[in-house]
Amino acid sequence: MENKPELLDKVVSLAKRRGFLYQGSEIYGGMSGFWDYGPLGVALKENIKKLWRQIFVSSRDDMYGLDAAIIMNPRVWKASGHVGGFIDSLEAEGKTQKFNLMFKTQVGALKDSAAASYLRPETAQGIFVNFKNIVDSFHPKLPFGIFQIGKAFRNEITPRDFLFRMREFEQMEVEYFVRAADWEHYFGEWREIMWRFIGALGLNKEDVHEVEVPEAERAHYSKRTIDFEYDFPFGRQELYGLAYRTDYDLRQHQETSGVDLSFLDDPPAGGGNRFLPHVIEPSLGIDRTVLALLGNAYVEDELGGERRTVLRLEPELAPIKFAVFPLLKNKPQLVKQAQMIYRELKQKVPATVFDDNDNIGKRYRRQDEIGTPYCLTIDFQTLDDGTVTIRDRDSGKQERIKPEEAPYFKPHFTP
Repeated sequence: MENKPELLDKVVSLAKRRGFLYQGSEIYGGMSGFWDYGPLGVALKENIKKLWRQIFVSSRDDMYGLDAAIIMNPRVWKASGHVGGFIDSLEAEGKTQKFNLMFKTQVGALKDSAAASYLRPETAQGIFVNFKNIVDSFHPKLPFGIFQIGKAFRNEITPRDFLFRMREFEQMEVEYFVRAADWEHYFGEWREIMWRFIGALGLNKEDVHEVEVPEAERAHYSKRTIDFEYDFPFGRQELYGLAYRTDYDLRQHQETSGVDLSFLDDPPAGGGNRFLPHVIEPSLGIDRTVLALLGNAYVEDELGGERRTVLRLEPELAPIKFAVFPLLKNKPQLVKQAQMIYRELKQKVPATVFDDNDNIGKRYRRQDEIGTPYCLTIDFQTLDDGTVTIRDRDSGKQERIKPEEAPYFKPHFTP
């Protein structure tokens, strides 16, 4: 796919104009690599998380949730290899300078080396250091997964391309623990699940490319990694990753902490087999998902002889599902009826809004840019027979229905 910088500019403009995203600390000139999610951005992110949970978690019986602390004992990052190996290079004044990408912070009042710690650069280590706790609390059988959604922080040298490379970002990750002999089977299984998620997002699969990462480019813990690259407006770049981490992380934490992290596999009478499980890791960034969705859904077309901009998001992901309008806001009987229908609809579909600002045409255009799949207009015929006009976002087609006939939304994914 050829680069389309003008598309990125349009997406950024729409995102700010319609309340999806704002530059962090904007009134002070902003801060590179940090973005704030507005009301519609928050809703879009939550819908992405909901879909991810449906596909990766809720449809399974072998998943355990976690929400680990952002700041951890600094020994965690020494054991994982981040203190010594999470390095980037910067060319400055003719010398190559190397520095660690982790954000350093102080814990407690004393500013000495004993109080130094880091903001986590990934969510995975919180899972590995809680592996024993999950096993002791729930006694799962292999294979099983531990999942979490959370923030991570990296002091990137050159944050760029809107949400693509940020210094504060959010991840959706699973660490799936398996027997060493079974890793290829489960690697393939999670590969299929990731493609299922990509399809449910509504991304064009022709814009997603599976890339086998060569050994020289893989992370130190990985024996196999597949990158799912996407054709962003600025070129093909990594969207998601699937890695086989072997038993590296559990082994490192066992050796460094001195705590036995081995797993007792289905012990028969008189004893069982103890070993460190191996790990398959599907890792997905929420912010890059938002960026891909906005670019994929952004369309400029013509409707009724007028140019318009529309976000053709999957209905299940759209921040607002229904917008309810009175045809005229200066007619109390129409406003009263519209508010009644709005309240009834909102009980069934919480992501419903009432909109009586501007004329009807401007309301349609605003909801098109937001990505609202359906608009319901209450007019004088509504007062006579109870029907409303429902308008489809993508086609612009309008028809009369009873409010109770509106297409209520069910989860996109069913097991």
